[in-house]
Amino acid sequence: MLGVNFPQIRLWDLVDVLIVAFVLYKLIILIRQTKAVQLIKGLVILFLASTLTSFLGLHTMDWLLRSSMTIIMVALPIVFQPELRRALEQLGRGKFFGKMIPFKVKAEYERFLNEFCIAMEQLANKKIGVLVVIERETGLNEYIETGIEINGRISKELIGNIFIPNTPLHDGAVIIRGQKIMAAGCYLPLSESFSISKELGTRHRAGIGVTEQTDSVAVIVSEETGVISLSVNGRLKRNLDKNTLRKTLGILLNPQLEKSLTLIERTDDVQ
Repeated sequence: MLGVNFPQIRLWDLVDVLIVAFVLYKLIILIRQTKAVQLIKGLVILFLASTLTSFLGLHTMDWLLRSSMTIIMVALPIVFQPELRRALEQLGRGKFFGKMIPFKVKAEYERFLNEFCIAMEQLANKKIGVLVVIERETGLNEYIETGIEINGRISKELIGNIFIPNTPLHDGAVIIRGQKIMAAGCYLPLSESFSISKELGTRHRAGIGVTEQTDSVAVIVSEETGVISLSVNGRLKRNLDKNTLRKTLGILLNPQLEKSLTLIERTDDVQ
């Protein structure tokens, strides 16, 4: 027999490997379809080039590449700032820190769903452009402060008046917290995803952008087609009718049905 001693694999070794694999999987999910993917490809190319120049004995080129790698490693936290922020926010929204419940009483979100979905249907029928962001756990004060304060209880009449075309509040986003419209005419970050359809304009890109950086829900009505769309977790679901919109929002805003969030994550049309 060959005198080969195979190392013993302990249970904790398998657990260790599984944890690392899970973390890597989450990192891939986090950065996929973002500019970070291209940056990582560039880092891989630099590493391979550095290894090759060292093997071939190209000392000057090897020194130059290694110096560049050092500078890049220092700059990485700045370059990946959006992705790092997103990862830390997702960690902070974990169950260890508890949950902020937007609607504590069933009657509250039932009334909200009725008023909101009727308003969206009416605006969609008139082909009036709409962008509404609904706050969940991540606070949206930084975006609320860019708009005009409303602080009014939500109603289909109020929403309809805000989005009347050619009025000061028509452009920009409405932000909702609980049963109140906090502000209108708010500015949102635009998504930089390359996978968004070219037929979608700034309104949709802003709706996707804010849900990439927060756990909010964005509802968009196209000014050209009257199509209702919903964005969550940086993904967009299009062609919703009033009933589908109501059902989806009910799931997203009702903590009892939180596990059903895969309804959105598995049925995205854009990404």
